[in-house]
This record gives sequence, structure tokens and C-alpha cells, in this order.
Amino acid sequence: MISLGKSLIVFGVILIVIGAVFTMGVKIPWLGRLPGDIYIQKKNFTFFFPITTSILVSIALSLIFILLRRR
Repeated sequence: MISLGKSLIVFGVILIVIGAVFTMGVKIPWLGRLPGDIYIQKKNFTFFFPITTSILVSIALSLIFILLRRR
């Protein structure tokens, strides 16, 4: 069983990685603009839901957590 301290360190590292991705997200041109992402823009309304990007990020995180769990 993982101790509370180790869990907090892992959680902190994950938050740092997520923060770095959001910070560099502008520099990654394909992030949030993949085919399948929903983008609706009208006069006074904009709706954006990056469904394909969310699925890819979910798959990547699932693979990372599976690899970390095996250790």
C-alpha cells in the first residue's frame, strides 16, 4: 500500500505535468484542434468541446497509470 506522503508526491507531479501541458498548449498547434473536436461560433456565442483531444489525453493518462501501477 502506498503511503500518504508518496501519494501526495505523485499527485503533485501529475498536477505539475498537467500545468505544463496547459501552459505549452498554445505552442502545440494540434492540441485542441483535432478532427472530431466540436467548435460552434455564432454572433454572441462560442461553444468549444475538444472531445477527440479529451479521449486521446484520457488514453495516454490511462497507459501511464497502468505502467505506474505495475511497479
